[in-house]
Amino acid sequence: MAKQFDDISDDHRQFIEAQHIFFCGSAAEDGRVNISPKGMDSLRVMGPNRIIWRNLTGSGNETAGHLARVNRITLMWCGFEIRPMILRAYGTARTLHPRDADFEMLDTYFEPSHGARQIYDVAVEMMQSSCGYAVPFFDHIGERDVLRKWAEDKGQDGIATYWDTRNRTTIDDMPTHILSGPADA
Repeated sequence: MAKQFDDISDDHRQFIEAQHIFFCGSAAEDGRVNISPKGMDSLRVMGPNRIIWRNLTGSGNETAGHLARVNRITLMWCGFEIRPMILRAYGTARTLHPRDADFEMLDTYFEPSHGARQIYDVAVEMMQSSCGYAVPFFDHIGERDVLRKWAEDKGQDGIATYWDTRNRTTIDDMPTHILSGPADA
């Protein structure tokens, strides 16, 4: 039932844009596999083989640490509301931090946020769709504003302190390069 594609079709893009949540999977060569739910209007399909998504400051920083070691990423969407489909994008990603040259330009695709931590510029190598017939129905009630308010209350200095104390390493103690690049870590 699964079908594989070399690029993001118009149908895939429309499906992605209709979803309120997606999941990001990453893993280094050892340690734990990480799967994180993402939302808050943080993803854009930029072309047939390119997606960007902005990662907001949160409790963990696994994706950055994993990609620094093994550059592979999977994004997944599930049709919870109407269309029964699971869609995955497999590829690699360039991790951009606010200090990096392209970050500011790519960040303009999203609403301003104090908590913007990374932008992942994903090079999609393969798309895969599957039926999603066992995915249950869920109704979308709305976005949570807790993370946005938390970041606003912290301000830029508070966010920088949080990165320093809570986001420097993964749960497996891999560096995330949140405050400096790999050469400076």
